[in-house]
Parts: sequence; structure tokens; C-alpha cells
Amino acid sequence: MYLLMQTLMSRALPALHPTTRSLRFDVIVPAHNEAHAIAKTVSSLLQINWPRDHFRVLVVADNCSDTTAALADAAGATVLERSDTSRRGKGYALQFAFLRSRMDERADAVVVVDADSVVSPNLLEALAARIERGAHAVQVHHGVINAQIAWRTRLLAIAVAAVHVVRSRAREWAQVSAGIRGNGWCVTHALLRQVDYNAFSLAEDLEFGIDLGLRGYRVFYAGEAEACQEMVVDANAAKKQRQRWERGRFELIGSRTLPLLRAALRRRSALCLDLALDLIVLPLSYVVLNVGALLLISVLAAHFYPAFDAWLWISLACAACLVLYVLRGWQLSGTGARGLLDLAGAPLFIIWKTALMLERKRSADWIRTERKIS
Repeated sequence: MYLLMQTLMSRALPALHPTTRSLRFDVIVPAHNEAHAIAKTVSSLLQINWPRDHFRVLVVADNCSDTTAALADAAGATVLERSDTSRRGKGYALQFAFLRSRMDERADAVVVVDADSVVSPNLLEALAARIERGAHAVQVHHGVINAQIAWRTRLLAIAVAAVHVVRSRAREWAQVSAGIRGNGWCVTHALLRQVDYNAFSLAEDLEFGIDLGLRGYRVFYAGEAEACQEMVVDANAAKKQRQRWERGRFELIGSRTLPLLRAALRRRSALCLDLALDLIVLPLSYVVLNVGALLLISVLAAHFYPAFDAWLWISLACAACLVLYVLRGWQLSGTGARGLLDLAGAPLFIIWKTALMLERKRSADWIRTERKIS
């Protein structure tokens, strides 16, 4: 029902325009051994349509052993080198950069962009439009650059559209938090003075978005701007990446669901309730498996025991809701007919993803994903 409601509320949002162009930004790029992509990312950021003296690009070369720092400097970024082998991870790199930005007192807000991304020229314009209207945290569309390169990236693009577009649009219409998606998000320094950044889990973006919600701040969604990222094609690299993402999410489900529900009840907060519901909705492949299992069990139960017919109808309704949600994600993904054909092979993809969770190896280190794009 939660996903169905979001599907029905996923109509396009109106674009906003800033009344002034006076806000100053520090665009922060956390990078760990990203020599292959950092120059392209910095070049994209320097082409943002915003007064050049009103933003700077800060690249955090975090525990790098390659030429990331030199290439970022040559591309025109201000480079912050960080070496701390005991506190590794994107969260620590962001905390380091946020503190530096606050000390420099040059910016009104910080923007986080991943080191393998390309952004739209209107990035800062879209963020400023919300901040000028009272927002303190904003998330732009987090998309996929190479969606059409392989069946795996097309399926990921559909899943990303379902989560990052369908659900973000619906949550914005409902005036609850769109959440932080890890790439293309912004917070003001005024907010950081109220809520310290202490998100160091494997899903530090989701964690910080929840921290903001618990403090009463919602993340606005600016869908007219985007920060697009490469998705991996190589199966082994994709496997490691998905393991980190999903283990981080499952850890947060265990640690943050009850605090969110308690806050929702005590404060009568729709914001916290929505964050709790969004958190406990498992990744799409697991939802598909659960609905499929419910449908299979219901069919067998109704066949042998007619009293269970009601469960069969409930299962079919769940499946219909899920199909509508996935198709809406496909519609907004831009993958076209090829993406629709790839959905026929989704069961194999789901089996692959499920097998990942059977492996127990854990790591909190920031390990760069090897990208073999062809």
C-alpha cells in the first residue's frame, strides 16, 4: 500500500527558480583513489551555471594512494588531502570537509557530489531556489549515466527511478522528507550548526537523512536538477557494491526503525512515520521475493483449503501494486523498450542479488568500486 500510494502521487513537480543569485556554496567531492574519473567530475562541476565567485569545488583526497589529488588540482579544484587509516570511510571524509568549509566561512551551504558523477548546469540554481524558500536540506535527482550500456545497468536504472523519482516526488508532494540519496545533496551551514554530522555507517547518506528527520528537518526534493553516476557492469564489482549498500541499510533498519516510530507517535510526526515506513520497505528485489512467496503460498493454500481464498485475492492485489510501481519506475527511467524487455529477465537478477546476502563478509572500509564500463 505504501508503494502504491507513492506511485499514484508521483506526478511531476513544478520547477522553482531563485529570486537572487547571492547564495554561496562549497561543492564537496569525497574521493578515494578516483584518478580515473575525478578530472571529468571537476570539469562538470566547474561548468555549473552560477556566479563563479559564489562557489568552489573542494575535492577531499581521502587516504589516496594514486594521483587523485594532483589530477583534481590540475582540473581546477581546491584539494584537501586527508590521511587517517584508523577512521576510514566516506562519512569521515565528509565530516572533515564540512568542518573545513565552516572554518573558511566562505559558503552558506555545502553540496555533496560523488567523484564519478556528472551534474546538470542548473544544480546550484535548483538548490538555491529551495533554500531561499526556507529549506535547509535538499536532494536533487540521483540518476544513472550509463543506463543503456547493459541489461544490468538498465535494470538498476529502473530500480533507481522507482526509488529516487517515484518515491521522492510523492514524498515532496506529501511535504515529508525525500531522504538523502548519497549523491547530489545539500545542507546549509545553519543546519549543520544545529545537527552535527556524525554518520559513519555503510549507508551514511540514509543515516544522516534519518538524523535530520529525528531533529525535525525534512529534505526537500529538486527533481529538475541531477547528479548522474556510473553504474558498474562487471558482476564482481557490482556484487561488492550491492553488498555494502544493502548491509548498511539492514543495519539501519535494526537501529533506527524503533526510534523513528517512537518519535512519530510522541510528536504525531508524519515526517518520522514516513521515514520509518521508507526504511522498512526492503530493496525492490526482496519485495518481489516476498510478494512472489506470498502469492505461491496463497495459491497452494486456496487450492487445498478454500477458506484461504481471501489470501489469494490479497496476494494478487499486492502483486498488482508492485507491478504498477515497477512500471512507473520503468516509465521514468528513460530505458525505453529495451528496459521493458530486460524486466522479463529480472528474476535472474533478483536471484543474484539475494545470493549476495548469504555471504557474511563485512567491511566498513571505503573501497573504491572497480568500474569496467565497455
